Amino acid sequence: MRQKFTIEAEPRSLQGTGASRRLRRAGQVPAIVYGGKSEPKMISVNHNELWKNLKHETFYSAIVTLKIGEESEQVVLKDLHRHPVRETVMHMDLQRVLADVLLRVRVPLHFKGADVAPGVKVGGGIVEHLLNDVEVECLPANIPEPFEIDVSALNINESIHLSQIKLPEGVELVDLKHDNDLAIVAIHVLRTAEEEPVVEGAAEVPAIAQKAPDAKGGAKPAAAAAAKPAGPAKKK
Repeated sequence: MRQKFTIEAEPRSLQGTGASRRLRRAGQVPAIVYGGKSEPKMISVNHNELWKNLKHETFYSAIVTLKIGEESEQVVLKDLHRHPVRETVMHMDLQRVLADVLLRVRVPLHFKGADVAPGVKVGGGIVEHLLNDVEVECLPANIPEPFEIDVSALNINESIHLSQIKLPEGVELVDLKHDNDLAIVAIHVLRTAEEEPVVEGAAEVPAIAQKAPDAKGGAKPAAAAAAKPAGPAKKK
């Protein structure tokens, strides 16, 4: 059963960098809710309460109940800005959802079977997760649970693509709608430092110590030949 989430928010009227900083110092996160049949609304939410929800993977693709005073509406998380160092939430965008209107959300991928995959167990390869989530388009009631991807049958240099995901009815992958069948996981050989190619007949003497032929057919160091200035032209 899908977990239910609720966010309690307060309306805010002040905008701008200074107002947002004051909110953050007070433990609040500036946010905006838009979409649906209503005008965008500026709100703020408690950072600690929001942080608890963000610890749940399914929160990022869930239908969330947003409470503003006595009113409530259904929303999904569309964007989240974090501090580049502390990872605290700086701003959040929420989108209203309507039961009969398609929306796009990102759904996590869960991988299993890596330890028994022939490419790992026999071939000594490693599993590379090329995607951690996918974007789907569906009605709010059809938002799927995280997709489970079984890699237990993969051999070396084999992969699984978007087109191989089993989709519930009424759910489409956005990339496939644009004929973009991306690989989501693959098994590759674990490579060590590659040997430098050896060119047959390559000189073993450093170039600066190699000799260049002189005018008489003899030889002299290439470095000396390059460094010696040209003499004055002889008069005829």
